[in-house]
Amino acid sequence: MKKVGIIMGSDSDLPILRKSMDVLKELEIPFECHIFSAHRTPAEARDFALNARANGFGALIAAAGMAAHLAGAIAANTTLPVIGIPCKGPVLDGMDALLATVQMPTGIPVATVAINGGANAALLAAQILAVSDEALARKLDGKRAKDAQKVLEKDAALQQELNA
Repeated sequence: MKKVGIIMGSDSDLPILRKSMDVLKELEIPFECHIFSAHRTPAEARDFALNARANGFGALIAAAGMAAHLAGAIAANTTLPVIGIPCKGPVLDGMDALLATVQMPTGIPVATVAINGGANAALLAAQILAVSDEALARKLDGKRAKDAQKVLEKDAALQQELNA
């Protein structure tokens, strides 16, 4: 199975990416996690992206706040799918990061999830990998079914409370 690469611009993004890692662990998808900054360690970020396919990665997740150039910098150096997570910052509540992540130039796409959307980034990476992995596709189907069951159980509890 291909790995998912998780790259954060700063260790302050780690709580968001722990959600990504939890989902990947649940689905038994191997991953690596690194801190590379588009601005402070551009050579390392570039090298990681350039070598990602050869190193067994099938999708990459990049999380950054404020200027949020990391996902674009990674995408500029690989043709693997890159999923950007805009992270909430201290000034504009993450809107700056969202706009920076989603406004990529033609030819360098970055799939973008919600601000602080670590779990959805991992799920999207899993769906990308599942295109060619039937066992993973079945795990995703099972997760969806379990998630739906949880909602129905909560609805039943609410109905019981309201009708008691």
